[in-house]
Amino acid sequence: MSAEAVGMHMPAVVTLDDVAAMNAADANGHRYETSPEGVLSVMPPPDSEHATIASRLFAWLIMAGWPAEQVLQAVGVRIPGPDGSGGRIPDLSVWRKPPRRGVWSAVADIALVVEIVSPGSEAMDSVTKVREYASAGIPRYWVVDRDGAQTVTLHELGGEGRYVEQARMPLAWLLQTAPADHLG
Repeated sequence: MSAEAVGMHMPAVVTLDDVAAMNAADANGHRYETSPEGVLSVMPPPDSEHATIASRLFAWLIMAGWPAEQVLQAVGVRIPGPDGSGGRIPDLSVWRKPPRRGVWSAVADIALVVEIVSPGSEAMDSVTKVREYASAGIPRYWVVDRDGAQTVTLHELGGEGRYVEQARMPLAWLLQTAPADHLG
């Protein structure tokens, strides 16, 4: 479909229901997200390296005793903003209690969100989502870079409502620690 055709059929305001329908209808696995300001983002489908990193983190958390219904991959999260809500789909989210059923879960019970950087998503994961997740009050945000060491940057929400970098380490090192060391 051409950009002109998309523009002719795109509503003036894209709601979270619209974004959910776009995600459900995309046969190619793209992820559609929107900022609280209404900016639509299209993310490419994850590749095998991305999936491997997510699986390793998921297994690490589960093996450490975190309940499976509280460690979720690619679940929609409602990001509140001053003029409305956006919707993000973190690669992995860890919850204090299982979220209610639905497409866009509230952030109230999130302990951690993890984003795995894909080619082209560097600015989104290291600038935009840092700001949005912090303003939503999500206590911890980890970013996994796709460099040779798969460097994980661990951010924790500070007193001013901004993330403070707590640590930076290769994924292999992180996986040798206990999740409780970082989520306590």
